[in-house]
Order: sequence, then structure tokens, then C-alpha cells
Amino acid sequence: MAGSAQYTHGHHESVLRSHAWRTVANSAAYVSPWLVPGTEVLDVGCGPGTITTEMASLVSPARVVGVDDADVVLAGAREHAAAAGVRNVEFRAGDAFGLEFAGASFHVVHAHQVLQHVPDPVAVLGEMARVCRPDGVVAARDSDYSGMFWFPQIPELDEWLRLYRTLARHNGGEPDAGRRLKSWARAAGLDEVTASASVWCFAEDADRQWWAAMWADRVRESSFAHQAVEQGLATVADLTRIADGWRAWAEHDDGWFMVPHGEIVAAVG
Repeated sequence: MAGSAQYTHGHHESVLRSHAWRTVANSAAYVSPWLVPGTEVLDVGCGPGTITTEMASLVSPARVVGVDDADVVLAGAREHAAAAGVRNVEFRAGDAFGLEFAGASFHVVHAHQVLQHVPDPVAVLGEMARVCRPDGVVAARDSDYSGMFWFPQIPELDEWLRLYRTLARHNGGEPDAGRRLKSWARAAGLDEVTASASVWCFAEDADRQWWAAMWADRVRESSFAHQAVEQGLATVADLTRIADGWRAWAEHDDGWFMVPHGEIVAAVG
């Protein structure tokens, strides 16, 4: 991602646990019509590479490149691709504001949950468009935190959401990015923009327990926790109470949590 913003989540195991859960089906279905054999793909902010590797299997034998600015996730991404037996994918260090590729290099340039964390998402979209072929597409998907809903109403989850949105903006990001993607793309000069939306929903027992346990750990142990305390936005006691709230929510048989996402596919030409 790079730029001057601080990455709110960091790369604690609890964060990577969440990121490695992502697949084309649950996180990139909106761009799947373009993922056909022979399509060259660049995945910006690829993280642990689960989406990237699956994209590579769909477009084989064409090359797919995943870029990220964190060496720790790139090592895991390479291991994941090797274990999956996918050989047409490459992972390398990269800066979303200055991609080290010639113009018009890829058919699809994709970013998942990236634009919400950068200080200038319009500039990143412009750079993604630069390396996209004239007949290609720029695709992005981001969650929208203030659009998240859950049941039953747990006060500690309200506290978590207020804290997250405050910290993310303090770090130079925009936690409500999903609703802004179309406007950012148009500001970047991408006029042919198709906007859509999709959700993650955690309601079944196993899904609810997984989602809550992951966030309880992130609230206490990830960079989110350390930054919140260091910046005086929360105390350790606050974070412990919020983590306990997540666990309490998970115990409700009727618990339900929705994460909305904005999506764009922008033609380059």
C-alpha cells in the first residue's frame, strides 16, 4: 500500500487469519467474469495471496503478479501458492503509488480492501489505470464500516466501531470507503465505471464463532490494539471489555453480523 498513512490492522496472526479466509467467491465474485484463461492480472495489496493464487488458477497459463509492501505477507503468499501447485503467479514487494510496471501491462488490475487504507485513493486508482491495458479493467472492492450492522445490539460492539473508525481516520485512511469507490474512480479519470455491492454475513454458529474470535484477538493483540492505546484512544481495560463483548455476541444463537462492500469495475480505454 505504502504512502504516508499508517496501516491500522498490521500483520498480527489474527489479521492474517482473516485475510487468508478470502477467496474469489466470497471477495472478488464481481470481477470473476474477467478471470478467464489468458488474462494477465495484477493484484495490488495482495496480502497472504489467497485471492491472487486462485485468480492465477483461473487465468492460467497467463501470468498473475501480487504486490504488497509487507515482506511477511509475501513470504506466506509464496508458500500458499507453492502448496496449491500454482506456478503462474509471482509475489513481489511494491508500492501502490508507484507500481514498477510499464504502462498497459495487465488486462485486470485488482485491489481488495486497499483503498480504505491509503491517504490518496484517487492517486492509487490512477496508477492502477496506468498499468492496465486499454481493453482492460480496474477493479476494487472495499468494506464500509459505518454500514455494518449486527444483532443483538451489544454496547461493546458499538464502542468497537466508533474506536475503529476514529483510529482509521487518525491513521489517514477512510473506513467508509465502499460508498466512495465510484466517485474516487471518476476523480481518477475512469469514466466507464460499473458500481455494485455485496456483503459478508456471519450468522451460522461456526461462522459467528470464527468472526468473533478473530476480532476479539485483533482488539487485544494486533496493531489496532497497540495504536489505539499509544494514541490515547483506548485503554487496555477498554480493549479487554470490547473483546469480551465480541465473545458475548458470538454466544447468541440468533447472532447476525453484516459487512457491506462497495465494488467497482472501471473500463480503461
